[in-house]
Amino acid sequence: MVSKLKTLSDNKQLANTIKDSTQQIWLAGLGAFSKAQEEGGKVFDALVKEGETLQHKTRQLADERIAAVAGRAADTWDRLEQVFEDRVARALGSLGVPSKKEIDTLSKRVADLTAAVQNLAQAQSPAPKRAAAPKAPAAAKTAKPKAVPAKKAARKSA
Repeated sequence: MVSKLKTLSDNKQLANTIKDSTQQIWLAGLGAFSKAQEEGGKVFDALVKEGETLQHKTRQLADERIAAVAGRAADTWDRLEQVFEDRVARALGSLGVPSKKEIDTLSKRVADLTAAVQNLAQAQSPAPKRAAAPKAPAAAKTAKPKAVPAKKAARKSA
């Protein structure tokens, strides 16, 4: 019987120990839940700030990459445009069409020659004369219409 009492006593002690441990675990869970509720708002705000920072860095990196690609595309487009211009100029040259540079050179030369001709004309001409009224030719004033003989006039009308 003593052994039965001893086992009962040991069982009660074990039950009390388990009950106390369970109670402590329950209280620790409640404490963690309470702490999570208090800290939840702070953690959420911290996560939002971290997300904003990450988004800013990502956007900045994307913008840099886009700018680099756009720069390369512009360089490629410029080279393509230059190749096209060279080919068109070569084709026009083979057809005998003068280039803008040649036309500009020729225009300047014509302007220089025009100025030189005007200078020569001014140097050779005497002082300017008064403009005189135009004279009618003398033959027009003195000429009279010829009389047609009557016989010829009659034949023409018949």
